[in-house]
Amino acid sequence: MEAQRVHPLQEKLLALAKTRGISGLSLREIGRLVGDPSPQKIKHHLQQLEKRGLLKIDKVKGTIAPPNEGWIDGFLTGGKRLLAIPIVGVANCGPAEVFAEENRVGYLRVSNSLVHRQSNRGLFAVRADGFSMNQAKVHGATIDNGDYLIVDGEDREPRDGDVVLSVIDGSANVKRFHIDKTHKQVVLTSDSSEDFAPIYVGADDDFFINGKVIEVIKRPTVPGSSL
Repeated sequence: MEAQRVHPLQEKLLALAKTRGISGLSLREIGRLVGDPSPQKIKHHLQQLEKRGLLKIDKVKGTIAPPNEGWIDGFLTGGKRLLAIPIVGVANCGPAEVFAEENRVGYLRVSNSLVHRQSNRGLFAVRADGFSMNQAKVHGATIDNGDYLIVDGEDREPRDGDVVLSVIDGSANVKRFHIDKTHKQVVLTSDSSEDFAPIYVGADDDFFINGKVIEVIKRPTVPGSSL
């Protein structure tokens, strides 16, 4: 997949924020420095950069700055690739009660450095709904309500202890997978601050593994700015 770069005007804004700084400047002053005098256009592209996490805008302090200059450099030089990962719906992180209809609802654009993959082959995303896995850790990240989970749909033979997306009686759920060889059953458990009973699955149940959860993309905590 060809690397996707930020808009040329956004590249100029990022470079200006990094080298000179744009805190305290009016939109019109920033526009003159990047060669585009339209305040509305500058406002729009600053908002887009903030939504993508490439700039941090603090309206109280009146500051606009890169949150992490090393990360910004990667986007400016094209060193990272954005993968388009299909979003197929919602997975319940509680009792198995959300219907798992694989209906593509859009795409999640994620840097390949976040998923440690060079392509989106076999990957899809679901949005977590519920709190039964809020103490689970996938590469150090907890699974909270509203987070996006990246699932490897080609990995359908999980090992004991893996976090999986499974479908039980047509309902999707995210749980930790365990094999109970003694009783010949699969046990799906919750890693939660609340008390959720395990789900016990027998050989004759309507159950299958839809993939292994490989990454958690955390829900943004910085609201969009109106500048």
